[in-house]
Amino acid sequence: MSKTCKDSEPCCPRFDPTPWEGKTHEWNGKLFIKDSVKQVLHRPLPRSMGKTVGRMWKMAKDSEADPKLEDFLLLSYDPSPWKSELYMAVEKEVPGAENVRLSGKYISKVFDGPYSSPPIWIKEMGKFVESKGETPLKYFFYFTTCPRCAKIYGHNYAVVFAQVM
Repeated sequence: MSKTCKDSEPCCPRFDPTPWEGKTHEWNGKLFIKDSVKQVLHRPLPRSMGKTVGRMWKMAKDSEADPKLEDFLLLSYDPSPWKSELYMAVEKEVPGAENVRLSGKYISKVFDGPYSSPPIWIKEMGKFVESKGETPLKYFFYFTTCPRCAKIYGHNYAVVFAQVM
């Protein structure tokens, strides 16, 4: 998030899947700012995702709540085919933003593939979570790079977080 993707070099850091693969995360009031994106059948309207993420990042930076780049986390959750909720991890509350705290147990698994793959990943993630004796309640996605950087790196990694009971 340190520069725009208008030049010839990647703007997103190279992703290391190791810290995310098959891990359990216990969050007790983990702080995020929340915004939403309109979509049609789970596909964001053109340019809406970039504008929303840019706005959220600017608010976080302006209030000095932005995380270190290696701690950046942007989760998306689709409550319907028409809306996606975005949750950006921040270091402190951000004035003017919707500040929310997530708590609970989350299991993460890394996937690599096209943006059309989440329905397949949800099924795989459900089986993975159940193999651990847990029941998935809700799924969040962390797409680790922008589409342009995914092309440059040759991977479109996504971390799926399953909130479990």
